[in-house]
Amino acid sequence: MNFSEVFKLSNLLCKFSPDGKYLASCVQYRLVIRDVNTLQILQLYTCLDQIQYVEWSADSLFILCAMYKRGLVQVWSMEQPDWHCKIDEGSAGLVASCWSPDGRHILNTTEFHLRITVWSLCTKSVSYIKYPKACQQGITFTKDGRYMALAERRDCKDYISLFVCSDWQLLRHFDTDTQDLAGIEWAPNGCVLAVWDTCLEYKVLLYSLDGRLLSTYCAYEWSLGVKSIAWSPSSQFLAIGSFDEKVRILNHVTWKMVTEFGHPATVSNSKVVVYKETEKCPTLGLENFPFPPTRAAASSLFSTESKYEIASSPVSLQTLKPVSDRANPKIGIGMLAFSADNCFLATKNDNIPNAVWIWDVQKLKLFVVLEQLAAVRSFQWDPQQARLAVCTGNSKVYLWSPAGCVSVQVPLEGDFQVLSLCWHRSGDSMALLSKDNLCLCYLETEEGVK
Repeated sequence: MNFSEVFKLSNLLCKFSPDGKYLASCVQYRLVIRDVNTLQILQLYTCLDQIQYVEWSADSLFILCAMYKRGLVQVWSMEQPDWHCKIDEGSAGLVASCWSPDGRHILNTTEFHLRITVWSLCTKSVSYIKYPKACQQGITFTKDGRYMALAERRDCKDYISLFVCSDWQLLRHFDTDTQDLAGIEWAPNGCVLAVWDTCLEYKVLLYSLDGRLLSTYCAYEWSLGVKSIAWSPSSQFLAIGSFDEKVRILNHVTWKMVTEFGHPATVSNSKVVVYKETEKCPTLGLENFPFPPTRAAASSLFSTESKYEIASSPVSLQTLKPVSDRANPKIGIGMLAFSADNCFLATKNDNIPNAVWIWDVQKLKLFVVLEQLAAVRSFQWDPQQARLAVCTGNSKVYLWSPAGCVSVQVPLEGDFQVLSLCWHRSGDSMALLSKDNLCLCYLETEEGVK
């Protein structure tokens, strides 16, 4: 495993282009475009204010930078560096911006969710969509880019509008049986739309492309319901993470629950492998140093090595007592993601913050638990294979695959705390992001070490 040099970064804004050729990173008001293979700077763009959001078009030919405080979006071209576009929402303000699937339209959501403005880069035309709902996830596109679903709120009632992305014509419009719709998500095959209600009411609704209600799912009736949702890549399963610390799996034939995964504080099944991170502190002290060490030497001197050990069952995991009288309590399934090959599901229970649970989707049972020394900040699957990368806010990155688990120290001077990470589409490398810097981590491939 190799690491690149360190580059400056702001607000964790770093994204690979969809075609895998470029790496975009933001430093205050500057946008830096690098060649992924050489890491040489190809373009350096200067925006009018500090960048708060960045997104590539689907064809990797354009990139947008949103400056919400100024109500501005600037668009840059990879093929024509001298061309640029500025979109000013003026007094309407700006709270969100995204590309349409064709990479030639930009959808801007104004303050207070008064409307969505659709800007065309080709014809310079502008169209408006009224009544967008302010919710966790109110816009979703089908994977093939043909349709867009939009959550709306009219006359104190929730609606869904389906649009054809080629001409933004309204295809379907229907109301939903929700108290306060929280989010919507298309299945990867684009045939089913999942809609879930506020966390105060457990309800998941499944609609077809023509607006028919296929099924309604409710696991229980109590104060807190759905917290997270994820489709499997094959669209065969819908995983629902709940505040009761369980994940429920629905199948795509009957939309009934096929199983539920609990996340108890004690793992007692002896067939489940628990990888426990342990650390070894260095024995060398300052008394052995003939002179005061430099900052880099001191950092290296006191850095701790960590590794995984297989714990014998039963294993008690570290739990966090949630504060019940505050909003968004640290309890329930806050993160869940399927592997690209559809074989595994990774989950995190927020009141057991140091653990990642990995489930065998084919056998519908717990496969592995990773117990970290610190709270898990982020995890992400390799886009090409069943390999999971985990970070916990320290100077290490953790990798799991069915072959085993490994802890890797990021060998950089200073304090490089990995707060987030993102994979390259090839799975050969990933970007590790800290508060002020980024570096690339290159993994071994079949051809050798990159």
